[in-house]
Amino acid sequence: MHTGTLITLAFYFLLMIGIGLFAWKRSTDTSEGYLLAGRNLSPGVAALSAGASDMSGWLLLGLPGALYASGLVEAWIGIGLFFGAVANWIIVAPRLRAQTEALGNALTIPEFLANRFPERAVALRVVSAVVIVAFFTVYTAAGLVGGGKLFQTAFADLLPAGGMSDYMMGIWITAGVVLAYTMVGGFLAVSLTDFVQGCIMVVALILMPLVVMFGPGGAAGDSILAVNAAQPGFLSFTSGLTGLGFISAVTWGLGYFGQPHIIVRFMALRSVEDVPAARNIGLIWMAVSIVGALGVGLAGRAYADRNGLVLEDPETIFIVLSDLLFHPLVTGFLFAALLAAIMSTISSQLLVSSSSLTEDFYRLFFRKSASEREAVNVGRICVALVALAAIAIAQDPNSEVLGLVANAWAGFGAAFGPLIILALTWDRMTGAGAVAGLVTGAAVVAAWIALGWNTNFIGGQGLYEIVPGFIASWAAIVLVSKATRASLSYSPARR
Repeated sequence: MHTGTLITLAFYFLLMIGIGLFAWKRSTDTSEGYLLAGRNLSPGVAALSAGASDMSGWLLLGLPGALYASGLVEAWIGIGLFFGAVANWIIVAPRLRAQTEALGNALTIPEFLANRFPERAVALRVVSAVVIVAFFTVYTAAGLVGGGKLFQTAFADLLPAGGMSDYMMGIWITAGVVLAYTMVGGFLAVSLTDFVQGCIMVVALILMPLVVMFGPGGAAGDSILAVNAAQPGFLSFTSGLTGLGFISAVTWGLGYFGQPHIIVRFMALRSVEDVPAARNIGLIWMAVSIVGALGVGLAGRAYADRNGLVLEDPETIFIVLSDLLFHPLVTGFLFAALLAAIMSTISSQLLVSSSSLTEDFYRLFFRKSASEREAVNVGRICVALVALAAIAIAQDPNSEVLGLVANAWAGFGAAFGPLIILALTWDRMTGAGAVAGLVTGAAVVAAWIALGWNTNFIGGQGLYEIVPGFIASWAAIVLVSKATRASLSYSPARR
């Protein structure tokens, strides 16, 4: 490992911790400050924070790896995600920002749901908090797997034989730095580091495909065509694509409505009036980033074929190219971009999990009269506990980032997606319907995965678990709400 690369990474780690210390001085005196940065995020910070916490290591590992292995047909996942994000900014963002503040200044999604449906307040807070902590522990583990793969691939033989593996060292370093700034600085630290990390990520995703294509030994256009000739359909959007495969890919976008670590950014915006500016910034960032990730996968495959490069794990293509083609200082920057994608998501997930454990368990059942300082400190402890659980799950170096992300993304999308949309837009929804939708969505996703129908449903073709989960959750909410017909004290339609 080159000294220049290590210097760049060390500077990046110190920058993240420095931002955490800055945020600690600014917004950690109260629960609102620690969990939502005082609802004072600017449009740029909120937009890039939402984007960076959304994309995770999937953007630089999972998606390029899928393109590298299978070709352009894998782009449908990115396309589905983009249009899902558009709908999320239009439907959810302005309504959630307004209603969470109007309904008791709710600081968490479970608290908002409890205030929206007071007749089922305790059930909603407990069940939604359980779902959040359970799925986010798996989701956080996916990010730590990405950190482990970086160190395993790029820092091989860094440690002496017989000691901790490079993979586990990567997991512990990634988790340690994230814990340092998240526990200290709270939501403001997470959001500001997300902003910086989002900028690093988009620069890396523009730089990498250009250098791979046009640099020394590069994968020029004829090399990509050669890959297509050797693997017919590599550059086709439809090669080998079945109806179920298409549905499974594009319906990733449905997950956006139910991702607590993303939609909480809407709650933290300065005002509803800032939503359009944040939306435009966020969607431009996302479009450029997805195109860049697709470029890394396609150009990386062409470069590998042209230069006889063989990869055991396609998800490491970004890491390998960073190490092969760039000056050590730039390599360090590119590795920092990958860590940025990983750490931005992990920090957001840890903080949301912590907020649910603190506000929806500790304050609800154990210490209703807990002071603001006590609640903040308990939140810090909960961040560490969830991180340790995720480290335990992530210990298998053969774990696939995309697979773990897919399961957690579907769980949140099905459990919370219909619930959030209808809670914000349908005044006839009841608390009983909300609980039914939450439980049904999570249960159907878990059952679908357990039965293996996400990989083998009809004739060997799987159906992504978010599809049945989302439909079942929506149906449960509507049917149970119509059956109970509880009178509501608050109607979002009358705002």
